[in-house]
Amino acid sequence: MISNLRYWFLLLLIFLIYVAGMFVTLFENDSAQFSVMAMRMVQENDFFSLFKGPEEYLDKPHMHYWLAAISYKIFGLHDWAYRIPGILSTLLAAYSCYGLGSLLYNKHVGKIAALVFMTAQTIVLGAIDVRTDAVLTGFSVLAIWQITKYIEKGSVLAIGVGAFAAGIAFSTKGQIALLVIGLPILCHLLYTRKWKAFLSWKVIVALFVFGITISPMLYAYYLQFDLHPEKVIRGKDNRSGIFFIFWEQSFERLSGEGIGKNSSDFFFFFHTFLWVFIPWTILGITAFWVKTKQFVKLKFKYYPGYEFLTIGGITLIFAIISFAQFKLPHYLNITIPLFAVLTASYLYNLYNSDKTKAVKILMIGQYFILGVVFIASALICFFVFKLNSLVAYSSLLVAAIIIGFYALKQEAEYAKLITISVCASILLNAVLNLHFYPNLLEYQGGSSMAKVISEKNIPVERIYKVGKDYSWSLDFYNQYPVQMVTPEFLKDKKDIWVYVNDDELKMLQDNGFDWDSQISVNQFRITRLQGKFMNPTTRNKVTRKMHLVHIN
Repeated sequence: MISNLRYWFLLLLIFLIYVAGMFVTLFENDSAQFSVMAMRMVQENDFFSLFKGPEEYLDKPHMHYWLAAISYKIFGLHDWAYRIPGILSTLLAAYSCYGLGSLLYNKHVGKIAALVFMTAQTIVLGAIDVRTDAVLTGFSVLAIWQITKYIEKGSVLAIGVGAFAAGIAFSTKGQIALLVIGLPILCHLLYTRKWKAFLSWKVIVALFVFGITISPMLYAYYLQFDLHPEKVIRGKDNRSGIFFIFWEQSFERLSGEGIGKNSSDFFFFFHTFLWVFIPWTILGITAFWVKTKQFVKLKFKYYPGYEFLTIGGITLIFAIISFAQFKLPHYLNITIPLFAVLTASYLYNLYNSDKTKAVKILMIGQYFILGVVFIASALICFFVFKLNSLVAYSSLLVAAIIIGFYALKQEAEYAKLITISVCASILLNAVLNLHFYPNLLEYQGGSSMAKVISEKNIPVERIYKVGKDYSWSLDFYNQYPVQMVTPEFLKDKKDIWVYVNDDELKMLQDNGFDWDSQISVNQFRITRLQGKFMNPTTRNKVTRKMHLVHIN
């Protein structure tokens, strides 16, 4: 469909985009929070206890934090070190997409599936704003690929690797891992009727491998919670970590109990998908629609050359997670490998069946997406945050020339369809990683204040914070958690620094505190962008300040 030279050239450009994102300042809340949790493990040499600030953490298992802590041990406490496990997991997921696509279809589909996966917007973002989903996605799709390989070929190695991968995924985010692995496998079994594959001693081996893999996580939960029934977690005592991860976690997620509710909109993930799968959204939706019609027409009867794993898995996962009362866009990351294989198979079918008319129609849609990306990139570079260097202008011009060359080049429509889509992703994320995020993060109070603290050699152990809001980026870049205290605690202290927002600053003043030095930085919740912030003329109306005052 596309030459090997172009394929590897595009993959190289994508990888460079990922590398550029490694050095962006950590985002609040989750990335910075998780990085601090892993940092605490290293600093206190306690790898069995999870803490969110001063509170014991019973929500997600340990694997993500362990991997980050290992990276810190090897490379030091750096933001790019925190991102390494997430990026490696993303590369593992891309290779697994290649393997799954090759297994279900052929190597051409596998290659395109890896390309689609690595350029999907939510995956590129997930390698920068690293949360637990990068590790979850990587090992979940590896498990799906290997267990499917076992079903088809009976390989004991495959089911062993699949069980290990499932164990790592479960140790990363709990029961959702078994759900996203099990549902596609179940759909594959329902369609192929190869149930006998699980009537084998090899399954016993797999269960043993899975049990061994999750045992460190279970032991850590046992030490922190089961041995201490007196601990009160989210208003309850007698909390068993093992019971929680095997039973309570998913029900709390679905009901919103404990972690709260943020959306009862059943269609949240349906309209969120429109941007998370950019630039492949139109192709992905078309592929899903065409494949669904095919299965309905065939009355879901089994035919060689067809597979129900991807479309069935996507449908069931969407249906189940849509009932959750707590929803975030990155929850869809676990479906992107399935969408990547499904979309790649549809593209290959267009190529193999020589459906030129359909390709030309889809090309219009991809040109539209490319146009939107160009407009968005231009607005970011010349309006939201203006470019201010010759190198930046030159880089943007080179990118425009490359994309223009491929857009105007006379070649097969199939190759152009894929190339234009990938170029749209590369352009957008090059602008985001190299220009937009670095400028945006100047408005993240914690990390900005940490730079000032470092420049002025302010002793981090003498910095306190009043109020209940955390500042994870300040904690991480100080490499020392800010001590959260009450105003009463500060009254007897001298020669200290207090980190406060506007309201807390006024509260200190009302309580009779006086200070001889004040440092102020901009503050905006950067993960909740709005039009007034994006418009430079109204940005100050929604931007607050964070202050560091010296009380002697």
